[in-house]
Amino acid sequence: MIPTNIVVHQHSKVLELTYQDGHVFRLPFEFLRVVSPSAEVQGHGPGQETLQTGKREVLIANIEPVGHYAIKPSFSDGHDSGLYSWDYLQFLCEHYDSIWKEHLDKLAAAGVDRDAPMNVAGGKSCGTH
Repeated sequence: MIPTNIVVHQHSKVLELTYQDGHVFRLPFEFLRVVSPSAEVQGHGPGQETLQTGKREVLIANIEPVGHYAIKPSFSDGHDSGLYSWDYLQFLCEHYDSIWKEHLDKLAAAGVDRDAPMNVAGGKSCGTH
């Protein structure tokens, strides 16, 4: 499904997606940033993900449409390589609770605080773990 309306709420740091069936979803910027579909975050295969931290205060500086299939947000931390397809956004909306819990569980398992700054290593802007 394609959202009929997309609103960036800078003050509350949420992206609001409204769908034709009347459903409205609000995805926090931090959530969108830590689950970015970019290779920088997801890696190039299983087990290559980079655990994201320090993104609680991130903002969406800009959103660009990508054809008729996606949006490309630019985040205030400089990250702008994630293309969020309509299908991926719908998946995030429908599974927000479990995806967020999984992220928090990964942080706990790694012994890393959600607000810890990203380690910058190897020249990567979002760090490595």
